[in-house]
Amino acid sequence: MTNAIIVINAGSTSLKFGAYAVSSADSPPLLCHGEIEGMEDDPRFAVSNASGKQWDTHAWGKDRPIDHKTALQFVITWLEANIAGLKVAAAGHRIVLGGSRFAAPVRIDDDVLSYLDSLVVMEPSHQPYNVRGARALQEAFPGLPQVACFDTSFHRTMPEVAQTYALPKDVRDAGVRHWGYHGISYDYISRQVPKFAPKARRVIAAHLGGGASMCAMLDGKSVETSMGFAGMSGLPMATRSGDLPPGALFYLLRSKLFDPASLEKMLYERAGLAGLSGISDDMRVLQDSKDKEAVAAIEYFVHAMTKFTGAYAAVLGGLDAFVFTAGIGEHSAPVRAALCAKLAWLGIKLDSPANGANGPRISTADSPVSVWVIPTNEELMIAQHTHALIFPQIEASVSQRKSSHD
Repeated sequence: MTNAIIVINAGSTSLKFGAYAVSSADSPPLLCHGEIEGMEDDPRFAVSNASGKQWDTHAWGKDRPIDHKTALQFVITWLEANIAGLKVAAAGHRIVLGGSRFAAPVRIDDDVLSYLDSLVVMEPSHQPYNVRGARALQEAFPGLPQVACFDTSFHRTMPEVAQTYALPKDVRDAGVRHWGYHGISYDYISRQVPKFAPKARRVIAAHLGGGASMCAMLDGKSVETSMGFAGMSGLPMATRSGDLPPGALFYLLRSKLFDPASLEKMLYERAGLAGLSGISDDMRVLQDSKDKEAVAAIEYFVHAMTKFTGAYAAVLGGLDAFVFTAGIGEHSAPVRAALCAKLAWLGIKLDSPANGANGPRISTADSPVSVWVIPTNEELMIAQHTHALIFPQIEASVSQRKSSHD
């Protein structure tokens, strides 16, 4: 029998998953990954094998919605029916916000879920659905061990001054602080950097995807990051605004142009690259466009990264390596080239052919700061954390599940 860990990223109308074999290796091997999307109106399932080749699909049909519990029951049943001898023995979840209680992955129980539910008011765009996925799995498979891995945990190593806003104590005590996000990705990248640049202590990583942020790391630990209290601040993103002056938000509310709900929706769904360009939130579309607004949107994106890089180099006391990761970071040679040109003052020398080939090293051999393209793997990071936390208890748990189903 092959014991497996299922990694789950639950969204509002979608559920992404990956299955990893439990083994004695440091890195659990991937068995397959897939997604159920359109859960509210047209649910569709697709799964690919470890090589990325499509394995199977399923459709429930239009106007036949399914909930998270039904989706998870389908996925786990499919895994155990289609991979010979496989038994799902543990689950790992991506949860965006761990709050002040959790600076590391944690075994999920009712108390943990109640606390995570209490944080929904801070981060309503992802947190409720991440937690809903864990609750649904608990209901469907009560004996299955579950682990929560948090995007905020990696940043709890930031100095207290970097986690604090200049607000009264009662406001800070209410949870308004610099949480930081994309921490699962940065956790993975921090473990990869020594394989590429073993002498690099002062590193800036840029996770550039639909959501975008940057992180300053010293000796593999986060000391600053661009996303702050929630997932809107810092860099401009696909549809999210990035940093804005608070006075502008008060103005929009006072002017009755928006109410709080419509303002939040605009800042999360109509701003960023989409709002700047008026064309698309997809960097590939913007790069192919000759429209001046598309060009201006990319320039703004690069300008924002330039500012954060300068600030983070100062925080780190210099810079040894810069890492690009995630969708734009891994695949957009023009964006990488534009930023590296802005950072020539740091000594960065771009290797244009290597950049065009997406790395991994895209700086010249004599560049004082090495620059890298390192693909992220948040799913694997969650599998590793789940493996480390649950593995000693897996055999007993699987036996208990088997007995309960007999």
